[in-house]
Amino acid sequence: MDLFDSILNSMQKPPTASEAQKTALKKQKEALERKQKDEKNRLKKFRQQVEEKIGEFVKDGRKPSLQFEPMEQTYRSIIRDVAETAGLQIFSFGQDGIDRYSVVYTKERGPSEDELSVRRAGGVWSEDKAAEMALQHIEMKKQAALNNEEEKNRKRKHGKEQLSGTFYKQKYAHLIGEDAALDAAHKTNMNKSYGEVPSENKKDSRSIEQTMADIRAKKLKKAENKEATENNHQID
Repeated sequence: MDLFDSILNSMQKPPTASEAQKTALKKQKEALERKQKDEKNRLKKFRQQVEEKIGEFVKDGRKPSLQFEPMEQTYRSIIRDVAETAGLQIFSFGQDGIDRYSVVYTKERGPSEDELSVRRAGGVWSEDKAAEMALQHIEMKKQAALNNEEEKNRKRKHGKEQLSGTFYKQKYAHLIGEDAALDAAHKTNMNKSYGEVPSENKKDSRSIEQTMADIRAKKLKKAENKEATENNHQID
C-alpha cells in the first residue's frame, strides 16, 4: 500500500443518501418550528397591543370609534376576539386581501346608517363627512315638506275650482272655515243620488201656499167622491 492509498483510507467516508436526507428533513423541521414559534410570539405581542388600544379606547370614552389599519384576516380575528370579550361592537370594511380593516364601537354608540353606507362604499368617514351628510338630510326633509305643501295646495285649489259655487261653501264658509265648507260640499256632491232615484227628483220645489192649496183640493175631491158614493147607495 502506497502513501496515496493510506491517505484515502484515513479520510472520513461521505454520508450515504439516506443519512443526508434525514439531516435535511431535521433541518427543515427545526426551521418550521422556529417559524411557528416566531409567529406565535408575534400574534401574542399583537394581541397585547390590541388589548392596550381597546382598553384605552374604553377608558377614554370620548371617541366614537377605534379604527385599525388594513391587515390580514388572522390579525383581524384577534381584534374581533378582544373587542367582543370587552363587550364592544366591531365592523369590518373594504375588500378582503386588499384593504379590509376593522372598526370598534361601544355598545351604546354604534355606527349610524350614514357611516355604514359611506364605509361600505369605500369612502372615508370623518366629522366633516358626518356634518355634510347631516346637512343633506336637512335639505331633503325641507324639500319633502315643500313638495308635500305644494301637493296640498294643488288639491285645495282643485277642490275650490270644483266646488266654488256649491251651497255649503257659500253658506257655511264664514262659520266653519273654507276648507271645512269645501269638504262638506264635496261629500254632498258625492251623495247627490241614492237608491235608484236621483235626490234632485225627490225634492219638493213647491211653495207653502201651493202645497196647502193642493192639500185642500185633495181633501175636497175626496169628500165629493165620498158623497157621490153615498148617494149611489141610497138610490140603489
